[in-house]
Amino acid sequence: MKVAVAGCCHGALDKMYETLELLQRRHNVRPDLLLCCGDFQAVRNEADLRCMAVPAKYRHMETFYRYYSGEKKAPVLTVFIGGNHEASNHLQELPYGGWVAPNIYYLGYAGVVRFRGLRIGGISGIFKSHDYRKGHFECPPYNQQTIRSAYHVRNIEVFKLKQLKRPIDIFMSHDWPRSIYHYGNKKQLLKMKSFFRQEVENNTLGSPAASELLQHLKPTYWFSAHLHVKFAAFMQHQTNSKEELPKATKFLALDKCLPHRDFLQIIDVEHDPSAGDSLEYDAEWIAVLKATNSLINVTQSSWNMPEKSGLHAKWDYSVTEEAIKEVLEELNHNLKIPSNFTLTAACYDPSKPQKHVEPVHTINPQTTEFCAQFGLTDINDRIQQAKDEGAARGEYGEEEEEMDSTGSAEEPSEYNTDNSGLSSINPDEIMLDDEGGDEDLSTCSVDPSPDHPPDFSASFSDIRIMPDSMAVSSDDAMDSTNEELEKSGVSKQVEEKRLNERPLKRIGGNENGNSGIKKIKRRNQAIYAAEDDDKTE
Repeated sequence: MKVAVAGCCHGALDKMYETLELLQRRHNVRPDLLLCCGDFQAVRNEADLRCMAVPAKYRHMETFYRYYSGEKKAPVLTVFIGGNHEASNHLQELPYGGWVAPNIYYLGYAGVVRFRGLRIGGISGIFKSHDYRKGHFECPPYNQQTIRSAYHVRNIEVFKLKQLKRPIDIFMSHDWPRSIYHYGNKKQLLKMKSFFRQEVENNTLGSPAASELLQHLKPTYWFSAHLHVKFAAFMQHQTNSKEELPKATKFLALDKCLPHRDFLQIIDVEHDPSAGDSLEYDAEWIAVLKATNSLINVTQSSWNMPEKSGLHAKWDYSVTEEAIKEVLEELNHNLKIPSNFTLTAACYDPSKPQKHVEPVHTINPQTTEFCAQFGLTDINDRIQQAKDEGAARGEYGEEEEEMDSTGSAEEPSEYNTDNSGLSSINPDEIMLDDEGGDEDLSTCSVDPSPDHPPDFSASFSDIRIMPDSMAVSSDDAMDSTNEELEKSGVSKQVEEKRLNERPLKRIGGNENGNSGIKKIKRRNQAIYAAEDDDKTE
């Protein structure tokens, strides 16, 4: 079975699907499935645009709304995760996953599905340590804080995924697992992205939560995006016992969707020829959701997941074969995900712009049906209850400080987004108007040209075993400070200015008068700007 994988789509669905059609015409390559690793931008209307944490000048409608309205239909089944440039209000309607348009499926905050016997998992958002232990409390209309925290990974999603025991074929994350750069062509990566050097050498670039999942799940393939650069790696995992068979993960980070960029990858994977062509629930994942339902939290309070420390009566929420069997019986062994997409918001009409429409908190019927079927907590319903209760006590209104009418994400905020992630460099801000292209950091080509049909097998030539010293826990990243990393971000930025002599673009200062920080327009160099840049995300 052929699977296409895309990096940051940024709403350019027409371009993405046109490229797939081009591959078919020129190379007779027709993928059965398309995976997208975040920044999908499922924007339905102007209200959704206001819920994207990007500067106003980057808020473009793009083409998703045509698929949402039914004007167009995705020519191939598309499964995606969320990133940090999303219509968060739309994706929040589907915390357990669901259809955002016919034939386009969102995996939710975290999720696992099956297609033709292939087991596909993913986690949405990016890692930020200051929000990692919180519950999912955000809801639209967002303020300057929650428009960003809404897409930050939470420990409960990582905890759920770590309960899985059965093998995962493909896993997706938006940000890179921390340490993964040690298993590919690091020299070439640093040659092209020299401002990564200190973080790579300190082993602080990327997500410790994703690294923790990589060590636990050991999927056959792991795909990421976020940093707008293509990079391949091959990691051979250590075995826990002599009886355990060696496992290895092929990692690939994809570039973003732009003309003349290698933003698509085609892989051939084994599948079950007897399986149907429908997207299916994963029985073990459903059982895990049921087992962990009592852990749902919709408050801003920080809390830890159960662990074997003597403080929790139960810490193992992995499920038994009997629990999985019960899920199968509940579904009469029919795991097909229902095609129950419904419109929950007005669709953009180019002839009737609605620039001042306000985003609202919506309970999606798909989520209601899913929770009722499996006895799960509807997170949005719980959030709405908490919101109503807080409003009755006169508390909620004080917390909500909505964005101005422009919905600007550029204005300084008292909320420090902590770009260093407390010992994990994981930028929110990625420049969307890249200047020029960078050299491919893998040895394969995915340029859909007559001369370069996609090839994945050549990307991985260096097999390395992950040493214990590289083991990363997301909780380990919580207690260290970020002062030196923030300082190094400033120094690296100044150094890049000298090395590249590129035009600079000034941005606004913060409330302390620090207006001298500048953004380097060259692709990705803005991602390590200091505190002022944090506030633009």
